Amino acid sequence: MDLSDEREQIFKEVKNYYREIKNKEKSFIPGETYIPPSGKVLDEDDLINLIDASLDMWLTSGRYAKEFEKQFTEFLGIRYCSLVNSGSSANLIAISALTSYKLGDRRLKPGDEVITVAAGFPTTIAPIIQNRLVPVFIDVELGTYDYDVNQIEKAISDKTKAIFMAHTLGNPFNLDKVIELAKRYNLWVIEDNCDALGAKYRGKYTGTYGHIATFSFYPAHHITMGEGGAVVTDDPELHKIILSFRDWGRDCWCPPGKDNTCGRRFSQQHGELPFGYDHKYVYSHLGYNLKVTDIQAAIGLSQLKKLPKFIEKRQENFRILYEGLKDLENYFILPKATENSEASWFGFILTIKENAPFNRNELINYLEKNKIGTRLLFAGNILRQPAFTNNDIEYKIIDNLKNTDIIMERTFWIGVWPGIDEKMAQYIIDVIKKFIRQGR
Repeated sequence: MDLSDEREQIFKEVKNYYREIKNKEKSFIPGETYIPPSGKVLDEDDLINLIDASLDMWLTSGRYAKEFEKQFTEFLGIRYCSLVNSGSSANLIAISALTSYKLGDRRLKPGDEVITVAAGFPTTIAPIIQNRLVPVFIDVELGTYDYDVNQIEKAISDKTKAIFMAHTLGNPFNLDKVIELAKRYNLWVIEDNCDALGAKYRGKYTGTYGHIATFSFYPAHHITMGEGGAVVTDDPELHKIILSFRDWGRDCWCPPGKDNTCGRRFSQQHGELPFGYDHKYVYSHLGYNLKVTDIQAAIGLSQLKKLPKFIEKRQENFRILYEGLKDLENYFILPKATENSEASWFGFILTIKENAPFNRNELINYLEKNKIGTRLLFAGNILRQPAFTNNDIEYKIIDNLKNTDIIMERTFWIGVWPGIDEKMAQYIIDVIKKFIRQGR
């Protein structure tokens, strides 16, 4: 028996193991089975890929990472993808790349301003501050939970160099306005697409409009690698810079285990180093090591094949919840997709109206007691978090953050991930309506 036959035998046993595990899974019991707000959906193909990569014993990025990057760019319709170890790392690299001296006058420098929102996940904002840039916060709209179109141009000053925001919970922000302003004022655009894989704006995938976009493959997201993320771009120069920051800051772009991709490994002059200094040990940036492992990429590649069905299921669950809760608009602001967009929903987001006879804590405690998982809109208002209140951080606010504070006080979301079936979605609807009836 050769090694390929031995692998096939292992895979056969893995399939049998997986099927035994699935057969032991308990059916959903309303009120007893917990419904998480997010989660992963894995099958035997994911497990086989994981085992296959393990048998290679290639512990860093390898053949699976390369193939994932290829297929991911084909899915999005974009030129370059660089896998990293998380969506947060992807955001860090995206901002850091724009500080490169290789960008000349367009590089971001300490004190430059970056327009963003305070209602979101902290690691969209953290890289701005970590690179000694100044976040300029604008408010968001209730319902879409994306930036206030009426505020964004007010935020632009002679120090503004970039716009960096997330497509909130899978709902695209108004890209027409962002791209128009970016062109007019010569600004960089970074799309944080970590919660929005598969969302479209004017029929084109989000994450393909900006100069750089980021993705997360954490288990809560649309596909998973366990931990993992990606940075994508259409710009070849930005791609090389992104790779440099990801891979220790080195100037060389050889993949792991490869040498002399440029063909000039020992025949170049770099800085004040001796002529011919080994290109593999030339560093153009103060970078990081944020690569993904091939085992993670192997799972991601299997997950990528299921992505269209995952997106469809999220949208279906969203529709069920929306239709089921539509008659409760006296109590809730229901979510709505941004005009010209097709959301790839990360969650079903609700804001309790000011005149409702109950508050958020009462409702989410009731839901959790009835085995329905809930989440807040991440940091709420990041400026109210201890990281800001207990540190001296430079930032600016345009007008006010009225809606951001409302979100902090009255907004939460429930799951639409593919592990939720129609029976579970109906149970969620029934429990919310029961709470409303009891509260009258």
